[in-house]
Amino acid sequence: MGLRNDIQADISEAFDQDLADAVKPFTGEREVAGEYDPVTGTTPNSTVNYQGRGVFGSFSTEEIDGQHILANDQKLIAMQNEIVLVVDSEPSTDRAAPKIDDKINGLDVIQVRKDPADASWIIQLRKT
Repeated sequence: MGLRNDIQADISEAFDQDLADAVKPFTGEREVAGEYDPVTGTTPNSTVNYQGRGVFGSFSTEEIDGQHILANDQKLIAMQNEIVLVVDSEPSTDRAAPKIDDKINGLDVIQVRKDPADASWIIQLRKT
């Protein structure tokens, strides 16, 4: 097992035990363009769904700048290896990655970045 896997295993264990009361499940969705339908002349959208769990919190006062990060924005820290696609209402084993403009629990994804160990996502969410 590599260092990244060790870190993810340790954090997952903490999510299960020490942080169990703070860890919350979430669902995400993304609209993606489908294939062009020559009969109707349209490109219908489809929705990609995913789910995971993480810790929802707020940004520190040092991070809030009033322009890019607002006081009411939420910070979600989620394990990369625990976000999976949902297919036909069932979680799959395929991993998913959140992207800007997705919706997570009804909030808009404003920014997505990785931690230095490449083990978790740090996601900025905003209510619009």
